[in-house]
Amino acid sequence: MPDNDLPRKSRPLTPERGAGRIARNRMRIAWMYYVEGLTQHEIAHRLGIGRVTVVRNINEAIRQREVKIWIEGDVSECFVLEGELKKAFGFKDAVVVPEPSTADSIRKSIGVAAGMFLSDTLEDDMTVGVGWGATLYESLATLAPRALENVQVISLLGGIVQALKFNPAEFAWQFARIMGADCYLFQAPAVVDSPETREALIERCGLHDIFRRAERLDLAILSVGTMAPSSTAFRFNLISDEERAELLKLGAVGDMLYNFYDREGRLVDHPVNRRIMSLPIAQLRSVPTRVIASGGNDKVDSLLGAIKLVDCNVLITNEATARELLLGRT
Repeated sequence: MPDNDLPRKSRPLTPERGAGRIARNRMRIAWMYYVEGLTQHEIAHRLGIGRVTVVRNINEAIRQREVKIWIEGDVSECFVLEGELKKAFGFKDAVVVPEPSTADSIRKSIGVAAGMFLSDTLEDDMTVGVGWGATLYESLATLAPRALENVQVISLLGGIVQALKFNPAEFAWQFARIMGADCYLFQAPAVVDSPETREALIERCGLHDIFRRAERLDLAILSVGTMAPSSTAFRFNLISDEERAELLKLGAVGDMLYNFYDREGRLVDHPVNRRIMSLPIAQLRSVPTRVIASGGNDKVDSLLGAIKLVDCNVLITNEATARELLLGRT
């Protein structure tokens, strides 16, 4: 019997077609999968489409932020580590995510947790300073839009031309867009050619407004980089190989907003630190809530230094890194 001759309830649900209806089809599939609890095979049968199409639409719904997955409840080992970190470092809060199955997933896991933390923490009338990097970019996936009033987002670092995805300006704008906040960008290159150029840009190009607004920051969300050539700080060739070698000789273990520091949390005495277009580290230390979201065994020394550098009081990291930090502090 042709489908048209079947009773209405017996006919397969044909997904809508046309460019303007793609999103509705995707949402219908996501609803059936996550809310109704249908299997991918059942959805494919009901809609008269292939299972591969179902999988593709589910993945796209997550990518488009139409679906957010929240997991509530404590993982006991992580909960214990959070308490130990708070006691050892004096944090007012710590978030430890379960150890990912692969090292490549650490960045995403921490970023997801950072987005959830920020969604719970942000309130009306807050001014938020944002750093940059791959880990923070992942936080956008779980940053939940809320009806907040008078929230301002300020980029804490100048822009990077080559970094389309991880550009500080792009991250700040996306963050502000999701939260419905006003966004203030650091309209300058991240690294300039001399301290004199830095001063001239601040004095003559209207950057005083950013510094003035940053004096009222309620929260700063930051990440850290290592001294490895593959680290974000070196990936875009703003720091030369020669400068990197010099920084290493001076004891640099990582960077925050392109400011290079040693394991004791002291900025190294190198000209590159005087050419960075970022909010001064000393000013960051006065922000009431100073969040660092970062992890991985290669970042233990970087994190130990960064915690001291800005007197971090909220840390978001993974299990293995949390344990190494506790061992490294003793």
